[in-house]
Amino acid sequence: MSAGTGITHSEANSSKTDPVHLYQIWIMPDKSGVKPSYEQKFFSDDDKRGQLKLVASPDGSDGSVTIHQDAKLFAGIIKSGKELTHTVAAGRNAWVQVARGSIDLNGEKLVHGDGAAISGEEALTLTTSDSAEVLLFDLPE
Repeated sequence: MSAGTGITHSEANSSKTDPVHLYQIWIMPDKSGVKPSYEQKFFSDDDKRGQLKLVASPDGSDGSVTIHQDAKLFAGIIKSGKELTHTVAAGRNAWVQVARGSIDLNGEKLVHGDGAAISGEEALTLTTSDSAEVLLFDLPE
């Protein structure tokens, strides 16, 4: 969703019995006055398993949703004993958010709910001895 010139927004769990697991992520647009819009896509676990699947980008590449910012958002599911690697281009930073499970990120342990801001790294290696679901943001400096 692009709020653009402004919207009213709220979230609620429609179930009276089942808990909800939700991350609401707000990325500020790269300019003011963007026309409000809405885009929604479903990415299955199979789409994300064993890879960092691009789910949001400035140009909608690889079937991702479009955002108005020089940022890319990847989602991945890491199986036990496997690893995912992301190359960080010069002049870029990253943020890794652990949505489920626990990971080792370049030698640092992160657990469910943890986030890590990364700068000055050329590559990110994410491994797990369990299984984990992660979000990785590729961001400008």
